[in-house]
Amino acid sequence: MSNKAIKAVIEGRLQGVGYRASTQQQATKLNIKGYVRNSDGNEIEVIAQGEEENLEKFIQFLKEGTTRSEVEDVSVEWVEPEGDYFRFSINY
Repeated sequence: MSNKAIKAVIEGRLQGVGYRASTQQQATKLNIKGYVRNSDGNEIEVIAQGEEENLEKFIQFLKEGTTRSEVEDVSVEWVEPEGDYFRFSINY
């Protein structure tokens, strides 16, 4: 099984609702490495690497969000894996 990678930008009401922490928990559960961080304004950026099947599940989670978040749009781009991530972290 080969590693795949995605870059995702999520837009919506995502600040102060546990979205980044929940994203980190879900990634860890799916054995996905990379990071989540605040981007511009109401956007969050995710870089994620892992097995394609797990990334598909992760993308679905990103689209659904948490109970308190309001995901308006998710843009996902499949990219070449790069970087040597040891875990999935929240970057500030």
